[in-house]
Amino acid sequence: MSKKPISFGKISFNLSTAAETEKDAPTTGFGTFGRTPIQEQKEIEEIADDLESQHVHQVMGIRNFGKKAKNFNVEDMIEQAKKNAQEVNKRKEETKSVETTESIDDDEDELIGPPIPPQLLAPGPEKPKDVKDQRPDSTEEEKKSGDDSYDELSGSDDEELTLEKRIPNTHEVEMHHGTKAVVALAVDPSGARLATGSVDYDVSFWDFAGMDAGMRSFRTLQPCENHPIRALQYSMTGDAILVVSGASQAKVLDRDGFEVLECVKGDQYINDMARTKGHVAALNSGCWHPHIRDEFMTCSQDGTLRIWLTENPRQHKSVIKPRQQGGLKTNPTSCAFSRDGNTVACGCFDGSIQMWDHRKNFVNTTALLRDAHQKQSEITSIAYSYLGSYVASRSNDETMKLWDLRQFKKPLNVFGNLFSRYEQTDCGFSPDDGIVYTGVSLERNQDVGKLIFYNTSTFEQVSEIGVTKSHVIKAVWHAKLNQLFVGCGNGVVKCYYDNKRSLRGAKLCIVKTSRKKAAHDVVSSQQIITPHALPLFRQEKLRTSKKRMEKDRLDPVKSHRPDLPITSGQGGRVAASGSTLSSFVIRNLGLSKRVNDEQDPREAILKYAKDAEENPFWVAPAYKKTQPKPIFQNDGDDDGPSDAKKQKS
Repeated sequence: MSKKPISFGKISFNLSTAAETEKDAPTTGFGTFGRTPIQEQKEIEEIADDLESQHVHQVMGIRNFGKKAKNFNVEDMIEQAKKNAQEVNKRKEETKSVETTESIDDDEDELIGPPIPPQLLAPGPEKPKDVKDQRPDSTEEEKKSGDDSYDELSGSDDEELTLEKRIPNTHEVEMHHGTKAVVALAVDPSGARLATGSVDYDVSFWDFAGMDAGMRSFRTLQPCENHPIRALQYSMTGDAILVVSGASQAKVLDRDGFEVLECVKGDQYINDMARTKGHVAALNSGCWHPHIRDEFMTCSQDGTLRIWLTENPRQHKSVIKPRQQGGLKTNPTSCAFSRDGNTVACGCFDGSIQMWDHRKNFVNTTALLRDAHQKQSEITSIAYSYLGSYVASRSNDETMKLWDLRQFKKPLNVFGNLFSRYEQTDCGFSPDDGIVYTGVSLERNQDVGKLIFYNTSTFEQVSEIGVTKSHVIKAVWHAKLNQLFVGCGNGVVKCYYDNKRSLRGAKLCIVKTSRKKAAHDVVSSQQIITPHALPLFRQEKLRTSKKRMEKDRLDPVKSHRPDLPITSGQGGRVAASGSTLSSFVIRNLGLSKRVNDEQDPREAILKYAKDAEENPFWVAPAYKKTQPKPIFQNDGDDDGPSDAKKQKS
């Protein structure tokens, strides 16, 4: 009976008797040429070495390196596996007899924590309830009112909450930008920083992680000099912010407020706006592309929308010219990109809403609605919903309209009696698209500006927030933070948040107490350490500044207040010369002697008259050698000849 030899990658087993196996053991070797006679008592591990080991042994005389390979007895391993399998089968049979006939499905009803007592598990066909339902002390009311439940903390029961409770307005924080109206507001995508712009030309930057309870901005600047700020928006990555002002040139700043680029100004003497490289009139609004990092759009009173790239601010990428009913140009007052970035929309001064496809040329509109709002009234804001099917538009005709892009002929609803005084009053959607909100300006006989929320399904008013005793202009509902930022007409920026459902943002600031810096009246001089000085000259080392200040207070020289500068003589002191411009010029440009400003100039000149007569300096010394001696006639001398001609009297 022939047996197959052991080969690489496969070992064939023969389950015959041990004697047969030992008798017919394979004798094939590998690593050498030909067959090598092997005695029967040798183990499998000692059959042969590979070619490399043979070669090393022939050259160096070394056969093995390190440990020998482990040897395995195949028959013993098979017998052990059989015994283990029999033991496992016996254990399974024993456990089956002890266990109940019903088993819990681990995938569907996985228990967390200690096992359920067997007395609670009925042997009937019903499946056991959830762990939270089997608590004997919990009732339905406690489950609904549990403040620390996982569902409420995680926000997984948003469907059960009413729309009014979804509005994060349980707490509020107030920030002061200035005294003028805050008409521009922007929060970066991560929610770490806030930027506010006002009609007082200032842009303030707020860092929530670095602020304390005082809520002070870390930087305020005027990026566009004497032009009011119209719009602010962070880019999709949050590393740049677009600044749209009353000038014709938009600017892009970095996160810290330093200028990155400035768009070029167009040629105002060219009639065709497509031929110019930039805007030639004041800007109205602007926004970033939601997906393209370096692309943004601006709209201006020159009747154009222009798309720019940050790589080339010297010329626009594309120009869009909205038209009126008769073909004349109209001014776009607001602009926006859709959420997917494929549509460009603008609201015009003639009351129309016009849209273009971003993937095509901007010649023909893809959607056009002429009578969207009242003519000759600014459409102050256009906002797309998060799902992209709805559009909300806000206008100065005291209305806000909700549109469905699938039926863009008539509005779904018109929300009226919404007075707006500013061209930047905006609107927006909640993160779940269930609420649309807008701000209302103050009318006569009103005390509080409001932020009003409406239901997008039933069009009913959900809630309203009395913000401040001024106009409500800007409002931003940040989706990640779940916080509301509102800009008001009195320079106040308010942040509303829910203590349970809001994250980070203003919640990071209110827990930090503002530190008061210790006011040091006396500036200590640098201490000179002289360890080997004599005790007479050794300086006393004071560990705290308080003790040093107390000691300096006792010193009459150090605690004496220095004399204040004076402008005129008082108390026996005379003001130093040079207090006026003329005396300063005279003292520094040619006169070495000091000039007293209070003396009479005529007396000062006559003081040197006698000295000048006795010792002349300017004219007489030049003619001293050649000048004849003067002879003057006296009236009493009659010796000289009389004149022949006398004057007639």
